[in-house]
Amino acid sequence: MTGLTDALCDSIPIVCITGQVPTHLIGNDAFQECDTVGITRPCTKYNYLVKRIEDLPRVLHEAFHIASSGRPGPVVVDIPKDIQFARGVYSKPKDFAHTGYKPKLKGDMEKIKQAVELMAHAKRPLFYTGGGVINSGKAASDLLRELVKLSGFPITSTLMGLGAFPSADPQWMGMLGMHGTLEANMAMHDCDVMICIGARFDDRITGRIDAFSPGSKKIHVDIDPSSINKNVHVDIAVVGDCAQVLEDMVRLWRTSAIHPEKKTLSDWWKQIDKWRARKSLAYRNSNEVIKPQYAIQRLYELTKDRDCYITTEVGQHQMWAAQFYGFQEPNRWMTSGGLGTMGYGLPSSVGVQLAHPKSLVIDIAGEASVLMTMQELSTAVQYRLPIKIFILNNRYMGMVRQWQELLHGGRYSESYSEALPDFVKLAEAYHAVGIRCEKPGDLDHAIKEMIDVDKPVLFDCVVDPKENCFPMIPSGRAHNEMILGDAAEKLEDAITEQGKVMV
Repeated sequence: MTGLTDALCDSIPIVCITGQVPTHLIGNDAFQECDTVGITRPCTKYNYLVKRIEDLPRVLHEAFHIASSGRPGPVVVDIPKDIQFARGVYSKPKDFAHTGYKPKLKGDMEKIKQAVELMAHAKRPLFYTGGGVINSGKAASDLLRELVKLSGFPITSTLMGLGAFPSADPQWMGMLGMHGTLEANMAMHDCDVMICIGARFDDRITGRIDAFSPGSKKIHVDIDPSSINKNVHVDIAVVGDCAQVLEDMVRLWRTSAIHPEKKTLSDWWKQIDKWRARKSLAYRNSNEVIKPQYAIQRLYELTKDRDCYITTEVGQHQMWAAQFYGFQEPNRWMTSGGLGTMGYGLPSSVGVQLAHPKSLVIDIAGEASVLMTMQELSTAVQYRLPIKIFILNNRYMGMVRQWQELLHGGRYSESYSEALPDFVKLAEAYHAVGIRCEKPGDLDHAIKEMIDVDKPVLFDCVVDPKENCFPMIPSGRAHNEMILGDAAEKLEDAITEQGKVMV
């Protein structure tokens, strides 16, 4: 259920084939009977209970089509035991029977023309992109990059959209939202035209809805019509596949005679540069203890020239990875965004390594999250998958501790882990390799050792236990009310009573 809900929240195409009691026992409370269809209905895109062997070929083809088309998502196919043993004739369906399911791929051209016209007259424009661009395929990311370069507009992204636009490009402003950069959040608040492509205005992005980008005209491109005007009212809505809509936008932009005034756009960039100069991701480094931000920076520097894929668990380490690991290509970043599922990263890295056996696959983890699914290390060892589990070990459930510090006056409850395993010995127990690093000066050598080992590795990176994840927008506040790390002592005044219940 957790996996299905996670996939639904993050638009991940999954076909889950489950077993059921024989058809004649369904509804009799038989041994191991479970109403799989009923239970999974709220957390799947579609589900089936197959009662005839003749239906199985059609159902399986439909399941994969539904899961991967439109807004992707999970589909469950529940197969009773007698159907599993039955024999039938396979025939590939010639057409798709569900006439009510026809995702709209081509955007309304009049709406696209209106969007391009609005962009052409923008004074303070901003691209805001999400995981929908990545789900649309590499062509969508390529077209997004082309449109951003043609327009000269700044661009930001959600957590799930990282990699669609290269982080090394000067037009990239970093991630926005609760733990996004100052420049991205301030630009979102002050822009006059927002171009939202493949994102859904999640609460972790918008902050306080009534203060979200109050002066902007909003363009929303999304393949899911139910996402339009769901959380935020938009001025121009284009329902369609990101790649196809972006292709039309690029063509219209190239042929348009009207573009934003260079002087006006230059003034906007000067304002953005002032926000950038605040260096919102800055932190106080140490020669004595490893700072988690520094650990991610060194990991990035030592892996950026490799064919590398990053997965994460959920918590502070996830946000630091999003802030400090630079993604230049799509589909290099696998994380649990909408549901925030602790334990996601390790099994995810197993899947990624199976799909890319010659690539470097790293799970950036927290010591609490990784224990949720530690048994999957056995899978990695059994199948000789050389995944690297890079644990930022601060001995706390860090994000829980951070909120207990900020919201509850430091009254910590069940967030400190004083009975952690020895991760080096745990790795050895699984017949994997364990490495521990506690000093900043030893970090580079230890990371290189981790990379060079052709076996699964548990890397126990012992970091500062009290480091908080900044910048942040306190719950219940707007983008222009975010807090930087150097103002941490004033945080208790920044979080409203209403905001505390939104964490």
